[in-house]
Amino acid sequence: MVPSRLPSPSYVRVASLFLAMIALLAMPFYSQAQTRPAITGISHMCVYASDAEASDNFYGHILGAAKGADPQDGSGVRYYFGPEQFVEVLPLPAEHTLSRISCVAFSTVDAKGLHSYMEAHHTEALGAVETAKDGTVWFKSHDPEGNLVEFVQGGHPHAVPASAKPIGTRIIHVGYMVHSKAAEDKFYIELLGFKPYWFGAMKPEHTDWISMQVPDGKDWIEYMMVGDGSTTPVDHVDARELGVLNHFSIGVPNMEKAVTTLYAEDRLSPRHDGPQMGRDGKWQANWYDPDGTRVELMEFQPVMKPCCSEFTATSPTK
Repeated sequence: MVPSRLPSPSYVRVASLFLAMIALLAMPFYSQAQTRPAITGISHMCVYASDAEASDNFYGHILGAAKGADPQDGSGVRYYFGPEQFVEVLPLPAEHTLSRISCVAFSTVDAKGLHSYMEAHHTEALGAVETAKDGTVWFKSHDPEGNLVEFVQGGHPHAVPASAKPIGTRIIHVGYMVHSKAAEDKFYIELLGFKPYWFGAMKPEHTDWISMQVPDGKDWIEYMMVGDGSTTPVDHVDARELGVLNHFSIGVPNMEKAVTTLYAEDRLSPRHDGPQMGRDGKWQANWYDPDGTRVELMEFQPVMKPCCSEFTATSPTK
């Protein structure tokens, strides 16, 4: 059928404006509904060091990680436990707080997509998406307690040489001081989809540790609770205590073998403790870097019933 006449120019302008308005109104609903890209595990933890040589001995010799350049920050050094997991050691700034942790970082399959997803959900303090020399794509964020949190889409995996002797090849969790579970849950659970894993405490009727796995993997974060409800009063948190709270954990298949290796090869840090049985039913031991940051060796699987709660997700096996 042939129309009797063409639409007037004013009609076309009104129709175009109407369609544009519909598209603009629909954009927030589309953005809110978009799928969150997968967050698959822990990428790394950034720590500050006041003595580069002492830190190099700790991470490179005692823990046996492979030293490498830092394509994200030229002032830093990376120590790799596996091709895609590492500790980033940065110089201690002249203006610093008690904390020796600079950041925690999680792996994602799509950094740009995750950035868009978080923008659509009105996440505050998002940095721009950046690309490093090795092809790594990442951006910075902050959780509700002000911790710097990075999301990293890995570039080229780092080849760990056969000469390296990492005491473990997998970082299985990171932990840091938390005052408000409710505030952190809005970020990690409600926004990002982290899953409950386990919680526990030193004493009944308290909660000291709350663990949640990443949405699409088995690594986890650990809220190290202080203040009301925990056994650690806020005013008891000095530099030494904060170094205990802020930590990362290396998984080992067998604690006896791991600790025996460290003793036999003279790979002891001046400060260390354990092995001991954790409240979660897993063998653990603690080594401390020269600035007091705790490195927890932990067996992958529990060997006895945990206190306080059952595990609500499957533990990593390697």
